[in-house]
Amino acid sequence: MADILIGKFKVTQVVNSMYTLADPNGRTIYTYAKDAPGKSTCVAACAEQWPPVLAIDADKAFDDFPIITRADGTRQWTYQNKPLYLSVKDTAADQANGQGIDDAWSVVEIPAHDM
Repeated sequence: MADILIGKFKVTQVVNSMYTLADPNGRTIYTYAKDAPGKSTCVAACAEQWPPVLAIDADKAFDDFPIITRADGTRQWTYQNKPLYLSVKDTAADQANGQGIDDAWSVVEIPAHDM
């Protein structure tokens, strides 16, 4: 399957009629169950293990991908208002080694019918 691009994000790996969201390098993107909608609670040591998917100044929110401002002033991408993260456990494209850690981290999946 060829990768699908949504803005600056890549959609890969169809599993059970769901697509997995990835960064432009193919690294899997996650959400954190302890975050409130539109607010990142993963800071300090957490953010070292789970780097936020940051937006640069030129980036503009679109569709289901708003941008929030973190407590440190950096801008972070969200999907449906859920802050987005990478995992340091993923060392190559198409890995999902962070899935299910602490029953709090989940791969971002997009239903096929939304594509």
